[in-house]
Amino acid sequence: MTPLPTVAAGKVRDLYAVGADHLLVVASDRISAFERVFPTPVPDKGRVLTAMSAFWFRELADVLPNHLVASDGPLVPAAFRGRGLLVERLDMLPVEAVVRGYLTGRGYADYRRSGVVCGLGLPAGLPECARLPEPIFTPSTKARPGEPDENIDFDTFAAILGRTLAEEVREASLELYRRGAARAAEQGLLLADTKFEFGIGASGGLVLADEVLTPDSARYWLAGDHRPGRPRPSFDKQHVRDWLVGPSSGWDCVSAPPPLPPAVVTATRDRYLEAYHRITGLSLADWPRDPVDLRQPASRLGQCGGAGDRRDAHREPDVHRSRRSAALQPR
Repeated sequence: MTPLPTVAAGKVRDLYAVGADHLLVVASDRISAFERVFPTPVPDKGRVLTAMSAFWFRELADVLPNHLVASDGPLVPAAFRGRGLLVERLDMLPVEAVVRGYLTGRGYADYRRSGVVCGLGLPAGLPECARLPEPIFTPSTKARPGEPDENIDFDTFAAILGRTLAEEVREASLELYRRGAARAAEQGLLLADTKFEFGIGASGGLVLADEVLTPDSARYWLAGDHRPGRPRPSFDKQHVRDWLVGPSSGWDCVSAPPPLPPAVVTATRDRYLEAYHRITGLSLADWPRDPVDLRQPASRLGQCGGAGDRRDAHREPDVHRSRRSAALQPR
């Protein structure tokens, strides 16, 4: 077949043009940390990111339309099967929508310095990894390659997008987080924080895009042994980060990234696979699966399977949420 035109090559994903209205998003096995891409791939990482995004796009389709068109079948080239998603081309928003349910990472660092995160004041004395009283919306800039994103307050976020759109993004992000956290809780996991990306579709409406609640875009912890006050192991590339900052890597964070040891690669792959299995209940060996179900326009994905129990992981386990935010009611 004729090679697809390349639109962009990111740290871990590549985008190809498919006509004027669609893109093929291909997740590679490349892995990045500290804004650098490392020379050693992690086998199956790209398949996990793709399969998990497809799962969540279907699971959350009743919250907000998304850009997924096909994850298998004739619309996805055989060379990219299992790692490619055909999606609608959107006008992407120039910011990232981050929701935090627990105080960790950059949010905890900001809190230690000032007692606030993205302009939101929090109770004093919270330890690292503490559960927040309610999930909070903490947006950030979308930096250029090689540069870190910067946390911003909601007024800055609204100045970039306009207040009406900014409020819609905030409400959608919080609801998506609640639904994701509820599903994770059913599987014995805590959804500590996550980022979402959105675009504007051809009809002018807000559309969920990029990847969703994957180990690269969300921080999952085991629920059973949660003890605030210390860092928590997560289902992502933590093994890579830990090795890099340890004495055995010898990396100075300036020179070319070193190859990853086989043990670090294996441990990282195992965590990605475990995250996929825990969240979906499926084996990656069966992916891609159900092509008839998945090969639908994004506007029809809400007809696929729902999320089941809508328990909010931020509330008591026996309390069910019976309402949706007014901003998310069908228009």
